[in-house]
Amino acid sequence: MVQGPSGASKPVRVGVVGVGIMGYNHARVLTDLPGAELVGIADPDQGQREKVAAMLGCAAFASLDDLVAAGADALVISAPTHLHHDVALAAIAAGRHVLVEKPIAPTVAEGEAIVAAARAQGVALMVGHVERFNPAVEAVKNAIRGEEILSIGITRVGPFPPRMSNVGVVIDLAVHDIDLICHFTGSHITEVQPQVKAAVAEREDIALLQFRTANGVLAHINTNWLTPFKARTVHVATRQKYVIGDLLTRQVTEYFDYRPDGSYSMRHLPVAYAEPLRLELTRFLEAVRGERAPAVTGEDGVAAIATAMRCLSTPESSADPVQLRAAG
Repeated sequence: MVQGPSGASKPVRVGVVGVGIMGYNHARVLTDLPGAELVGIADPDQGQREKVAAMLGCAAFASLDDLVAAGADALVISAPTHLHHDVALAAIAAGRHVLVEKPIAPTVAEGEAIVAAARAQGVALMVGHVERFNPAVEAVKNAIRGEEILSIGITRVGPFPPRMSNVGVVIDLAVHDIDLICHFTGSHITEVQPQVKAAVAEREDIALLQFRTANGVLAHINTNWLTPFKARTVHVATRQKYVIGDLLTRQVTEYFDYRPDGSYSMRHLPVAYAEPLRLELTRFLEAVRGERAPAVTGEDGVAAIATAMRCLSTPESSADPVQLRAAG
C-alpha cells in the first residue's frame, strides 16, 4: 500500500513507459486522475517523448530506469508487445507495481515469467484489457449475473487500421473478446475451432472463432478488417433472457418473459457514462494501494494470449514474437 508518513494514503506516483497511441492516452488520463501523480513518461524515441511531454506538460525520460529514479511507485507499460517481457521484468525487479498493456506478452512462456516475477516480488500486476471496463460490458455482466448462460456471440469488425502492419485481427481485436468470454462466464476456454484467412493483408484479416468453455457455454467471435465501419456488439443468450450490448453506442437491451404466442418483453438497461481507460487506471491504483485485487490478473492475460495462439494454430515453440510487435 502506498502511504504517507502518518499512514494516510498519498497519491500513487505513476510513470508511463512507451508513449505511442495507448501510452499517450494512459498519460493523458493520469494527469488528472484522483489518487495518481504522473511522474513522467519514458520512450527511447526522443522526438516522440518530447512531443507528448509538451502536450501534457509532464517530464520526459529516455528509459524506465530514469522513471524509477524519479520516484515512480508504479509503471504502465505500453511499449510494443515484443518488449513487454524485458520491460516488465525490469520494472518488477525494481519493486514497482505494473500495469502492462494487452497482450501481456508475445508468448505464453514470457507471460508466465512476468506473472511469476510479480508474485515473487510481491507487487501488483494488472493487464490492460480495457474493454472489461466499458460501461456497456458491465451492464451486460450485471444483466446476466446469476443466469445460466447458454451462448455468447461477439462481433468486432472494422476497416484496416494503417498503424497495424505486423499483426492480425486475432491478436489485435479478438483477444479482447476472448477475455470477455471468460469474464462473462466466470470460466476458461477449453475447446477452440478457428477459421482464419488473410484475404487482403499479410496477416489474417478475417477470423471466425468458435469456443466451448469449461462450464459448457458455447461462444463465437466474428472479427475482420474488411468492414467499412466499426461494429462492436455482444449477444448473450441465457435460459431466461437474451441480452444485446452495443459497445460503441453503449446501449444494452434485455429481452425476457417469452410467451407461447411468440411475444416477449424488452427494456433498455441503464449504462453508466465513464471513460473505460479511466476506470481501468482507477482499479490499478486500488490494486497498488492494496484495496482490492487487480481487476484483470496476470493469469487472465496469459489465458487470453494462450487461447489467441491456439486460434492461430501456432505452437508456442514456433511462435514468432515479431508478428506481435505492433499490438502493444
